Amino acid sequence: MTALPQTQTSRIINTLRRQIAGGSLAPGHKLPAERELAVLFDTTRITVKDALSMLEAEGLIYREERRGWFVSRPRLIYNPVSRSHFHQLVHSQQRTAETQVLACESVVASGELVADMGLAPLSRLIRICRARRIDGRTVLYVEHFLRPELFPDIEQQDLSRSLTDLYRQQYGLEYGRSRFDICPTAARGEAARVLNLAQGSPVLAVSRINYDQYDRVIDCDREIWRHDAVRIRVESRHTH
Repeated sequence: MTALPQTQTSRIINTLRRQIAGGSLAPGHKLPAERELAVLFDTTRITVKDALSMLEAEGLIYREERRGWFVSRPRLIYNPVSRSHFHQLVHSQQRTAETQVLACESVVASGELVADMGLAPLSRLIRICRARRIDGRTVLYVEHFLRPELFPDIEQQDLSRSLTDLYRQQYGLEYGRSRFDICPTAARGEAARVLNLAQGSPVLAVSRINYDQYDRVIDCDREIWRHDAVRIRVESRHTH
């Protein structure tokens, strides 16, 4: 039986996929410019862009604004139910982690946060914004919204450290239960800028409402992940 001929797009995809799988194109390797790939494969830039977009959707490559296309590094295995903090999680997978504090300010809670956190209308929250890196690459933009009455003078603390540890050591608060929402979305505004993504690029959003040991809502985390950098894995427990 005669095999169907490959389209130009599938030829590019299969060639790059094989070279990535074989290690010829190693994680972090910068791909040739789209114009060069078009010449190499004797096709148009539109066809090259289609092929690269499909490989990006698979998480095999990623694009950075004004820098080009790169081979993706292994995804971080992330269980959002786990209480491991970011640096601990990354180090446990033999990777390096960094956190940069971008902002700490008092804000009026949005209508969505008022509803999600059970607040009075026009309540104020402390907003902490951070960028987080794995192996030197920014992969996570996160906003934390804290109830200010529970965290006096928190702006004077080292906010690049684990907030889990900070809550426990400085404020005597332990995380209890949490409520999660996980969904794919599009990068917008500050998140796109920090993650070096074009506006509208695919990202994974993880939103978490956290309660303390007294079952009080204490904060809300909103994480925006580069979609090629993370794999969500949650193990269920068998109960009798």
